[in-house]
Amino acid sequence: MQAKRPGLARVARIFCRLCALIALCCLCGMPARAGDSDFALDFTVMRLGQHRPSRGVVLVVGGIQGDEPGGFSAASLLTTHYSIHRGAVWVVPNLNFPSIIRRSRGIHGDMNRKFARLDSADPEYDAVRRIQRLIAAPQVGLVLNLHDGSGYYRPTYEDKMRNPARWGQSVIIDQDEVSGVFMGGLAGIARTVTDEANRALIRPGHRLHVHNTRTAEGDPEMERSLSYYAVRQGKAAFGLEASKDFSVEVRAYYHLLMVESFLRQAGVEFTRDFALTPQGVRDALRGDLEVSFVNNRVCLPLDDVRPAVNGLPLPREGPGQALTSRPIMAVLPCVRDGERQFCVHYGNRMITLIRPDWREVDQSLAGMRVCVDGQDVAVPFGRLLEVRENFVVHPEEGFRVNAIGFDSGREDESGLRLERKNFLPEFSVDRQGRVYRVEVYRDQRFSGLFLVRFGSGASLASGERGKLPDRPGPESALGY
Repeated sequence: MQAKRPGLARVARIFCRLCALIALCCLCGMPARAGDSDFALDFTVMRLGQHRPSRGVVLVVGGIQGDEPGGFSAASLLTTHYSIHRGAVWVVPNLNFPSIIRRSRGIHGDMNRKFARLDSADPEYDAVRRIQRLIAAPQVGLVLNLHDGSGYYRPTYEDKMRNPARWGQSVIIDQDEVSGVFMGGLAGIARTVTDEANRALIRPGHRLHVHNTRTAEGDPEMERSLSYYAVRQGKAAFGLEASKDFSVEVRAYYHLLMVESFLRQAGVEFTRDFALTPQGVRDALRGDLEVSFVNNRVCLPLDDVRPAVNGLPLPREGPGQALTSRPIMAVLPCVRDGERQFCVHYGNRMITLIRPDWREVDQSLAGMRVCVDGQDVAVPFGRLLEVRENFVVHPEEGFRVNAIGFDSGREDESGLRLERKNFLPEFSVDRQGRVYRVEVYRDQRFSGLFLVRFGSGASLASGERGKLPDRPGPESALGY
């Protein structure tokens, strides 16, 4: 059983009132007042491949509209599951991150209609100007903007869901050609992309088409879009539309079929670590979800996490320094029953609620010695141990062990042989009752924790699972 702890501490200090107000509005579904600033969610730029390419960089943008998860999920997979061996790909998977969290097309209006004229008072002014500067960078040669569109675009009317007014299952171009630039033959390149993608259709009715909006001939809506802004900067630009009729993994599947065709035509060589099938995409999207706190001393797998994780020891500043395994994940403050808590979001979904046990942190110890199924191993804090039968945490002078879900009647549970049957399932991190926290303390200060997962498998600490990538600031080098 969990050792005696005080109840969750009341909020002891006030965040910046403005940021907190908007965070709570967004998390609780309350509308934000006009003029309020968005909570601190900025888009991320991830550069894959060459460090300083001189030309021909492919820029992939997802999440400009927050209710189109196929596009931003596919862009996220590029950053986590692809390796670029030749050429360079820059990815912005979460351009309108606040709207992604809210599952909104746009909290402050449609960001994809802000690229011709924009008032400096617009709450998204800075984000739009930053992405415009990125598009205009001399290295960037090709811009792909990933969307989910309604129905199925067809050049001629077939029915109400398949006609020229629909956008799904299409490659959008603004004109046939951008003369004299890299990948400037827009129409021909788009036809190659649709031809290649149409050879891998799940069903014949999913066929993709090229949609030329002929923006310059008088389309005031498209004149304000990100892709037409790129064209006006002398860049080859395309909009990629998967149908909203599909599940997220099927949308992402079609997006990746299109993106890969563009990469091949741009001379980019790449590999991915999953099968490009709807099931392969689904598994890649759902697997290896993690969040880390306190310099990786606390690392939680979220693949099958419970709706709430109770009593997680954290310093008060810890959640603000959270690291996530996906760029479309965020740890955001919320207040429930008067207590400061944290919601973990993955794209449009809230994965779990973290109810902290606020603690001071002692960093004098890096980990513990543990006997796992008869073999001694050193276990750094933040790791996940695979346990077939039992484990024993070796005593460490001056420290005590608390196995969450095990009631020994002792303050220090080091030196005890522990099996799955010793743990109460309701205290597990996962829904299956297999993963449990083992926490270590020095007096009342928290030193770190590791996880044990009961079941078949290797009995050694599982590699670098607990070590998440560092993402310092909104524009990071994740993916190099």
